[in-house]
Amino acid sequence: MLCPPSRLHASRRTLALAAVAGTLLSAPFHTGAAQLPGARAPGAPTSLTPDQAAARAIYKEMVEINTVDDSVGSVTKAAQAMAAHFRAAGFPDADMHLVGPASAPTKQNLVVRYRGKGRGKPILLLAHLDVVQALRSDWPRDPFTLIEEDGWFFGRGVSDDKSMASMFVANLLRYKREGWVPERDLILALTADEEGGSQNGVSWLIANHRALIDAEYAINEGGGGTLKDDKPQFHSIQAAEKVYEDFTFTVHNTGGHSSVPRRDNAIYSLAQALLRVQQHTFPVELNDITRPFFEQTAKVEMPSLAAAMRAIVANPGDTAAARIISTDPRYASMLRTTCVATMLHGGHAPNALPQTVTANVNCRIAPTSKASQVRATLERVVNDTSVSISGSRADRSDGAPVPVNATLLRITEQLTRQMFGDIPVIPTMSTGATDGYRLRNAGIPTFGVSGIFSAPGETNAHGRNEKLRVKSYYDGLAFLYELVKRVAGPGTPVS
Repeated sequence: MLCPPSRLHASRRTLALAAVAGTLLSAPFHTGAAQLPGARAPGAPTSLTPDQAAARAIYKEMVEINTVDDSVGSVTKAAQAMAAHFRAAGFPDADMHLVGPASAPTKQNLVVRYRGKGRGKPILLLAHLDVVQALRSDWPRDPFTLIEEDGWFFGRGVSDDKSMASMFVANLLRYKREGWVPERDLILALTADEEGGSQNGVSWLIANHRALIDAEYAINEGGGGTLKDDKPQFHSIQAAEKVYEDFTFTVHNTGGHSSVPRRDNAIYSLAQALLRVQQHTFPVELNDITRPFFEQTAKVEMPSLAAAMRAIVANPGDTAAARIISTDPRYASMLRTTCVATMLHGGHAPNALPQTVTANVNCRIAPTSKASQVRATLERVVNDTSVSISGSRADRSDGAPVPVNATLLRITEQLTRQMFGDIPVIPTMSTGATDGYRLRNAGIPTFGVSGIFSAPGETNAHGRNEKLRVKSYYDGLAFLYELVKRVAGPGTPVS
């Protein structure tokens, strides 16, 4: 989830620009036959139940179907494979829909309806099948082979989002085997282009087949549990998210012969602009989700962070508190809008002055701000008329965050205590992007909750050697099995 596909290939001219702006770049990137990283993850089961084994087989099948958004991947192939499981389990064809734009045959979405008693609007279970690019040359092993080693699953999509997608599939198939009939229908949507691309499945379904996915609310990615020292610290429910926007920084120049350098070098101008962006800190912007998030998280954080969190809630202008909170990158991004350079291109020959150079600056905007405001801030910060800044999207108008559905929250709290101990369940704002905002803006409240726990940053989603704890996968499988049954099943009040 959470950002568009990486473009890892670089031309010689791109590398030349990167060398000039070296202070903007991360540490050297190593490839080759390295060993898979990380210590042994505790708690992985030594044997599997039949239901766990069935889920693992679906997980493996999903991971090993390349669903990258380019000519080598196909979301449709994965959707068809999942449809075959539902058909074999006895789901009628009338309740399965493989749909999508005719112009994108590799980007078809699968929507499956699990029939209940019709007492209340359906609940939508949403997961995306597409994944970001993963080059074989960058990984020690094939990224499209599910590897299980030392208590970890490795592979592209094992965390984002084929873990949750496979859990939903496996659990619906299990409900069918068990003959369980919920009070209301369940709808599963496995979609395309969440990670970027022109054929986003959720937007297409809203525009073309709203009735297929219409629901009281949706359960999506974006939430989950946080581990500290391998122990559950808190469980989050995503109820809001930051706004994604890419800005293109461009510098044009007449260029010339490299033997006669000039001061107005396009690469230098761009590098200086990016350094100014790096040095700029946007102001703190709290909202109805992040304010209580920091209040609740202060109860389980270390004393210094806890004190700063309480102080920032009391006074968002407290710069000392913001500075302490910002020592943790997760929390820093929840405080404010962030912008970071992610791609560089420039120059046309090694012996010529550059005529055009560009950079992509990726911003994650606090939902209380707009992209046009951020662009204006970037122009002010850069303060160089030779650098043009353009954005591709109009301002997005997210509605105010709504409270988490009361039944969903109550049952999440009950299950969290039963499975993970006496830890808080905290509504949160995702710093990355999901398709949840598309549903929210279409009038379908959407909440991220999974029961999948991880330590901060350890899954390396979108990165090399993406991974997930084996124990966390099976915990999430069990959590979602019970959660969905309890929010939709007999004896549960329909909210």
